[in-house]
Amino acid sequence: PNVSAGTYQVRGSLVGYRSTILSDINVEPGKPSEVVVALDQVPIGIGTVEVTASYFQKTPDAVVSAQRLSYEEIRRSPGGFEDVVRAISVLPGVAQAEPGRNDLVVRGGAPSENLYVVDNVEIPNINHFGTQGAAGGPLSYINLDFVRETAFTTGGFGARYGDRLSSVLNIDLRDGRTDGPGGKATISATQFGLNLEGPVAESGSFLLSARRSYLDLIFRAAGFSFVPEYWDFFGKTTFKFDPSNSLTVLGVGAIDDVSFFNEDAQDRYDNSRVLGTAQNQYAFGATWKRLFGGGFATVTLGRSYAAYDGVQNDSLLRPIFTNRSKEAETGLRADAVVKLTKDGATELSGGLSAKRVRFDGSLALPDYVTSFGDTLNVSVSDYSSIGYKGSSYLQISQHLPAGFQVTAGGRLDYFNLIQNKLIFSPRFSVSWELSPLTTISASVGRYAQSPSYVWLASNELNRSLQQARADQFILGIEQLLRADFKIRVEGFYKKYGDYAASVDRQYLVLANTGAGFGGTDDNFASYGLDQLVSGGYGRAFGVEFLAQKKLSEIPLYGLLSITWSRTRFTALDGIERPGSFDQPFIVNLTGGYRFDDRWEASMKFRYATGRPYTPFNPDGTQNVSEYNSMRTESPHALDLRVDRRWFFQTWGLIVYLDVQNVFNNKYSGSVRWNAQTQLVETDESAIGILPTIGVTAEF
Repeated sequence: PNVSAGTYQVRGSLVGYRSTILSDINVEPGKPSEVVVALDQVPIGIGTVEVTASYFQKTPDAVVSAQRLSYEEIRRSPGGFEDVVRAISVLPGVAQAEPGRNDLVVRGGAPSENLYVVDNVEIPNINHFGTQGAAGGPLSYINLDFVRETAFTTGGFGARYGDRLSSVLNIDLRDGRTDGPGGKATISATQFGLNLEGPVAESGSFLLSARRSYLDLIFRAAGFSFVPEYWDFFGKTTFKFDPSNSLTVLGVGAIDDVSFFNEDAQDRYDNSRVLGTAQNQYAFGATWKRLFGGGFATVTLGRSYAAYDGVQNDSLLRPIFTNRSKEAETGLRADAVVKLTKDGATELSGGLSAKRVRFDGSLALPDYVTSFGDTLNVSVSDYSSIGYKGSSYLQISQHLPAGFQVTAGGRLDYFNLIQNKLIFSPRFSVSWELSPLTTISASVGRYAQSPSYVWLASNELNRSLQQARADQFILGIEQLLRADFKIRVEGFYKKYGDYAASVDRQYLVLANTGAGFGGTDDNFASYGLDQLVSGGYGRAFGVEFLAQKKLSEIPLYGLLSITWSRTRFTALDGIERPGSFDQPFIVNLTGGYRFDDRWEASMKFRYATGRPYTPFNPDGTQNVSEYNSMRTESPHALDLRVDRRWFFQTWGLIVYLDVQNVFNNKYSGSVRWNAQTQLVETDESAIGILPTIGVTAEF
């Protein structure tokens, strides 16, 4: 009650723990501001407790390639649509396969290689209009207003996480208000919505939201012949029975639809190039957490479900491809973390999980001739499969004298519907704190991922696939120049093996698929309609640089990331080629200045080398001999944003102006064949300069 509205930094310190400072703590009128400070224990007997606080929190279970972003850092990101996934695209090692989409390519890996965990619940895809079998889409359906912070790891993650090859995005949600009811009404760049929160009984709280897009208005105004529409819903209830026991119930869902306007021949042709997929998806999870002396345990019951209803027609409105399918996972997992010594020098963690998976539906692609001259003829009616997945892991972490920390572990993953049902993945990492300001870290480990369900459904022979694997090697150094300013340099090498590759299209390895909406643009490659075998392999390697300044008493903040990397894959023909997501140079610069508690200005600039593509012949066909031999233009964009806050006695108001693509670069980063003009064209489907105004009233 004695703290006036505004933005603050909060310091947390305790004997035996590293001090830390949380920036961007917003105090709003008429509501409490809950601050959760996580401190890293430092064994007193083997090192000196650092008394200089840092603005950078460590990520548990990840000594390399980890970055945390708070709610406010995500919210104010220019051009980010307040999207929790899009905000992390500025981090080192991360590429956007296409501007305007959340198809994250992490260190050369396909968009299907990324794991999403929301409040301990694994969700296959948290994006609207998600690509089946992958983990991307145009926009996330996780409501940022309920996010406390995110932890993103681009490699070297611990044994707790599996069934993904490249990255883990862990989203930590906040609890609802316990002092009384509150809410928030928002009109943003893409949607409008209403949030509600408040207490439940004596020990509980709730969060609720519903949002609806108005992309249909933007797309119609821009002259598009198709319009996407969506709803999403969110609910969370938390009960804290006593200081040691709590129960959290989470539910999220999305309804996506696409409308086509075939008013003339041009509309029909434009729409024939779009695979329109309506989707219904939801995820549910209930987590019990128990604190005990020296550790904690969690048990989570979860379920995810996605239904796809997709069709792509030709210019005469005849179906080329139809897909009506459903995928569901129901699982139970238990995890525990225990400090084996009183000083916290030794930590043991482990867990078990079991899932029942079901996928069914129908797929049809009759006599389709690809641009490479391959003929695909697929008709799978009323398929239905039930399978089982399981995993277990064990990991131990030990602090040693002279500033060393060693972590070793391993996990077993099981899937009964494929050939190598069981795979073991060892993990090892070490960090050496040369001084309170300098840390050297290294990690080595194996990572495995089971095939996408749609690959197993589309061709019965694909049940002979094995789990794809990636062996990762990472070395990095981090230097704290000030409490609020750090730099980091990391090098990585990933060796892929047993990746699904096409028997029919010997140049195709499915590591090169999964971005965009799919369909005729990629010859339906991401659906795995071919006979596949685990014969693909590849490598990705690179160096990353990160410089980050947090908001502090100096009201300037920013992040610069520079990535140099190369990606190569080899399919069954034995020829090593550039991966489809190989972008050697990626530069991101984002930052801002807070003039006072009311005014703030920020910017974001992004540049990336163009992606590989296969050139077209004069008749619109493509040659295998030239597969991924050319590059698109190098995309770049500048986004600007200004925020203005008003504080009233019992409520607050935020209004922002966000101008995206200031350079008016309409190039979307891809090249297409136009059958009407019989010419190659650069895809300029991206909207040019896009000014948007957002209004948020919080009470």
